[in-house]
Amino acid sequence: MEPSRRAILGALTAASYARVLGANERVQLGFIGYGLIGKQHVSDFSKQPDADCAAIAEVHAGRLDEGVTACGGRAKAYRDFRKLLDDKSLDAVIVSTPDHWHCAMTILACAAGKDVYVEKPMTLFVREGSWMVRAARKYDRIVQVGTQQRSGAWYNRALDLMRNGYIGEVHGARIALYRNAMPGFGNPPDTSAPAALDYDMWLGPAPARPYNKNRSIYHFRWFWDYSGGQMTNWGAHDIDVVQWLLNSNGPQTVSSMGGRWSLRDNGETPDTQEAMFYYKQGLVLQWSMREAGVGRGQGQGLEFFGTKGSLTLSRGGFQIYSDMKQPPENLIPQIMGHPAGGPVTTPAKPTPWIEPIKEAANGNLFASHVRNFLDCVKSRRRPNADVEDGHRTVTACHLANISLRLGGRGIRWDAEREEIVDDREASTYLMRPYRKPWDEVLRLVDA
Repeated sequence: MEPSRRAILGALTAASYARVLGANERVQLGFIGYGLIGKQHVSDFSKQPDADCAAIAEVHAGRLDEGVTACGGRAKAYRDFRKLLDDKSLDAVIVSTPDHWHCAMTILACAAGKDVYVEKPMTLFVREGSWMVRAARKYDRIVQVGTQQRSGAWYNRALDLMRNGYIGEVHGARIALYRNAMPGFGNPPDTSAPAALDYDMWLGPAPARPYNKNRSIYHFRWFWDYSGGQMTNWGAHDIDVVQWLLNSNGPQTVSSMGGRWSLRDNGETPDTQEAMFYYKQGLVLQWSMREAGVGRGQGQGLEFFGTKGSLTLSRGGFQIYSDMKQPPENLIPQIMGHPAGGPVTTPAKPTPWIEPIKEAANGNLFASHVRNFLDCVKSRRRPNADVEDGHRTVTACHLANISLRLGGRGIRWDAEREEIVDDREASTYLMRPYRKPWDEVLRLVDA
């Protein structure tokens, strides 16, 4: 194995090191990535009384300096995250990089004996999720996924109400995300990467491409090489809530249509997308996304539909709306009245099926999720958003994108075998090759 590959594996191929923490010990944290969400995580973890922001790794020099300052000026600074993983004083790492890095960094961190808080979407393609689950179990690591709603008290209460039948039999859910980002993010030419950015390391396992401003910081999410667009970005949060409610390993059937039709830029992921997910529990989920038209702005967010009413749920709280109870024949159109023998209305005043409920958010989701992670690092209990939950959620998102990229044809999914049923072409999207030498990381899963 050439030196560059040896550097990836190094001592990580040996038995993993992990320090056992006492309940009152401080957790030593390393942060990988200091972007939009990485900055949030440094702030959240630094406020915890038993956490030390001890190290930070970042491929952009300016962001690395800013991150060290945010950590109180005491954090060790690394341009190469592998050197951070070599630090045996660190107990856990927080992975806040672009999506295409999440899997490889999580596997390497697990092998190095570190627990992991990895941002969502957890993966770039389906097979990465099963690799991450295997790594977490093999090395006995805590892996928390950044779907923070799992630690929200009002999310738990809303789901308990639905599980106990408050809005009746839940048979449908709808997620909508609308905004107007016209005319798009521009079409800048390829250039040399800025001196402050280690672009080759930023690419990591992704295909080698010329540097383009829109392909790197933040705007990476509009390119298939690094992300799944808004489906895996925002969709992962609310699809996770649906599958959490159902205790589901994933949908049976998914279909999706759309494309990048309106934004005038060099992005690739859709600006318009509609998707349908069928779950064997008897629920159909609809996803609707527009980047180039808000319309009246109605129906945004997540809403569940039951036989007695509906429930909207967001980071701001939840609200339950009652349907009206009335004889079904009274809903039949009358116009001038039916001729003899037709349905007859029954005099009855409509009444609510249930009492409406409105409950505001009563806590900080980021802080609660961070707290749960730290507690699990010490207790070794599975976290609120375990790696397997993250894998199952983002798999549903990936299946929708596969359907879209294949012109909208339905995808049948066997969640137990984690295979697409009877569609060889669609199955080719379940895995992508890693650029050398990062493909060597996968040896840590199977070795």
